Amino acid sequence: MRHFDFAPLYRSTIGFDRFAQLLDNMGSVDEGAYPPYNIERLGDNEYRITMAVAGFGNDEIKIEVKEQSMTVRGDKAADDKERQFLHRGIAARSFERRFQLADYVEVTGADLKDGLLHVDLVRNIPERMKPRSVPIGNDQPRQIEAAE
Repeated sequence: MRHFDFAPLYRSTIGFDRFAQLLDNMGSVDEGAYPPYNIERLGDNEYRITMAVAGFGNDEIKIEVKEQSMTVRGDKAADDKERQFLHRGIAARSFERRFQLADYVEVTGADLKDGLLHVDLVRNIPERMKPRSVPIGNDQPRQIEAAE
């Protein structure tokens, strides 16, 4: 993978800090494929991230949202029991996975059930950003009322 130095570009731009941060973070950390996850669209502005975290309990998973980034960490305690595995196919290692959140996306809740972590997200677009209809009047002159 190539690495591009965007430092000269940053020196000549003002107000594009978020864009610069996204460029820097893009591909900078190879998180691998563990744990696997899905991103679903539930409605126009509702989303769900589902992560397969079999073997983890509520107390071993932490979700942190900072600015427009969500980090999910799973810290698996060391297995104190002396066990001899003939085959170990179930992953039981710690992980950290980051998700970049789009503008106006908020994390509304999370549930852990049957080894699946469900994180619900909603996009709250401000009223000023939503499209609105402008009524079309007839060609009658408008009367302007004076404010009192």
